[in-house]
Amino acid sequence: MQKNAGSIAKFSLYSLAFVLVVLLFAYATFKLLSFSRTVDVPELSGKSIVEANELLSQKGLNLKVEGEDYDSDVPAGHIIRQDLPSGIRIKEQRSIRVFVSKGPRVQSLPPVVGESLDKAESLLLQNGLKAAKVIRVHSNSAEKGRVIAQKPMPGEKITERITLIVSSGRYETIYYCPDFQGMIRQEAVQLAEKLGLKAGITDMGEIVKSQKPRPGSQIKTGDTVYLQTEGK
Repeated sequence: MQKNAGSIAKFSLYSLAFVLVVLLFAYATFKLLSFSRTVDVPELSGKSIVEANELLSQKGLNLKVEGEDYDSDVPAGHIIRQDLPSGIRIKEQRSIRVFVSKGPRVQSLPPVVGESLDKAESLLLQNGLKAAKVIRVHSNSAEKGRVIAQKPMPGEKITERITLIVSSGRYETIYYCPDFQGMIRQEAVQLAEKLGLKAGITDMGEIVKSQKPRPGSQIKTGDTVYLQTEGK
C-alpha cells in the first residue's frame, strides 16, 4: 500500500515538473515573439529585383514577387508597386509582395503623320495601341481627315497614350461672290484662286459672259464658281 502511494506521489511530481517545463518554454517563446524587432518598410518602387532584395535583407524582411505587368514608365525587371506602403513599421521576417514591370507593351511607335485617320488608327492597333485623343484643326495644307501631327513622335519615349492631330480641311470663310463678268478668263481664274474658290470653265472663250452663283451671292472657301466665256 505504501509502495503504491509512493509511486503515485513520484508520478505526480514528474507530471508537475513536465507541466512547469512546458509553461517555461511557452513563456520564453512568447517573450521572444513579443520582443521581435520591428523595422520600417523601405520604398521599393523603381528598384530592380536585386536592389529590392538587398534592401529587405538588411531589414530582416523577405521579397515575394506577386506578378508582372506592362508599364511604359518603369523598365523591365524593376518594381512597379508593393503591397505594404513604405514607412510603416512591421516585424522582421515578414514578406513584402511586389509586382514587377515587363516593360512597355510595344517597342516602337509607328509614324502615322500624312496618313488618313482610319489608316493611322489601323497602324496603331497593329502595334497594340490606340489613339487616346483625336484633336481636329483647320489646315490650309492638309486635306480633311489627314493626320498632321502625332504625340509622342516615333523615337520619343514610348507611351500607350497616343494623341493625333487631324486636319478639318481649310478654314471656311463665308463672303459675297464677286462679279467675274466682263473679266479676262485668266484674271477671273487668278481671282478665284486667291479667294480659295474653284473656277469651272466649260468653253474656250477669253471674256467671262456669265457666272453661277450670281454676283453678291453668299459663298465659302472651296466652293466652285462656274464661268461661261465668249470671244477669242
